[in-house]
Amino acid sequence: MTKPLKGIRVLDLTRVLSGPYCTMLLADMGAEVIKIETPGKGDDSRAYPPFDKGISAYYANLNRNKKSIALNLRDDKAKDVLRELIKKSDIFVENFKPGTIEKMGFSYDAVKKLNPNIIFASISGFGQTGPYRLLPGYDVIAQALSGMMSVTGWPDSPPTRTGTAIGDVLGGLNCCIGILAALQGRNSQHHGERVDVGLVDCSVSAMETITEIYMVENRIPKRAGNRYEFIYPYDSFEASDNWIVIGVGNDAIWKRFCEATDHADWFAEEKFQLNKDRAARKDELNELVTNWTKQHTAKEVIDILRAHSVPCAPIHTVADVVNDEHIAKAREMICEVDHPIEGKMRVTGNPIKMTEADAYTYEKAPVLGKDTTDVLVDVLGMNDEEVSYFVK
Repeated sequence: MTKPLKGIRVLDLTRVLSGPYCTMLLADMGAEVIKIETPGKGDDSRAYPPFDKGISAYYANLNRNKKSIALNLRDDKAKDVLRELIKKSDIFVENFKPGTIEKMGFSYDAVKKLNPNIIFASISGFGQTGPYRLLPGYDVIAQALSGMMSVTGWPDSPPTRTGTAIGDVLGGLNCCIGILAALQGRNSQHHGERVDVGLVDCSVSAMETITEIYMVENRIPKRAGNRYEFIYPYDSFEASDNWIVIGVGNDAIWKRFCEATDHADWFAEEKFQLNKDRAARKDELNELVTNWTKQHTAKEVIDILRAHSVPCAPIHTVADVVNDEHIAKAREMICEVDHPIEGKMRVTGNPIKMTEADAYTYEKAPVLGKDTTDVLVDVLGMNDEEVSYFVK
């Protein structure tokens, strides 16, 4: 097989993170992604650190496998080029503030007239409808409004943002899922679709059972550190030299945990035998488990528990992740690509693994406007004189 999205053409009018993450996944899976960028500047993230030989690694990671064409969409001729590309494309993705793409002349209705079968996808802070739709929205806004920050951190700490831009990533993931569903719908129903994704909606969805606690019990969940609301011991614990996590997810694992730690007395305690009772006595159990883990190094705890199939793990630094034999190498989550200028650079791999499709390949992110001539000639059939207007 070839890659699953081979033959699908995407017009990518997105920038920074949520939109480029979505189109990165599509490009990794074989779609031809044509990124439309402002001449002379390009995607804002081209100026974001860290830099490798003057190239933004932020941009390079999110825009591998894409083509870049430079079009000034304030120019009427450039708009005409985009209209012609729309006629020859399958997917149109944008992440401007609602109303912006309409002012540019490329509303869903306008694009649909040019190509009734196109999938038109929008990512914004609050979605395309509702009283908040025109408010500016970023990842931290999504984390705050979704309730995510209210349950992240420790009981005595202020509300805390997650260590990564999870709201943006969730927006990109959900938009990609929506696009793929719309493509399948187009196969069966023979028409295009509008996909509307809001960062706040995606973060609310990711809260799952945390929100259910309030709706069922009328109780507002609070920050609880690293423990889990419904299961225990399911938390971080201090060993003699470092911290580790242990996930006793059910009663059978609890039995194995007690065997591994030589604490048959814990298992014999009726008050600890069922998960619901252990969760209700989390503070008591935390003290017991911590007293045991502190007697061992982190590696010793991991070795003991894994020998009894008890879920556990060290708490990796990013350096640990990048050098981990399973994550970085066997699962190919850290990959090497050609540097846009010279040499090699590393990027994060695609987490979606497929057996029958061709293996992922990662092409370097494009220099701004690198593919303008090729796209105008190969896709639109322009001659040299026509191309010269856009390529000075």
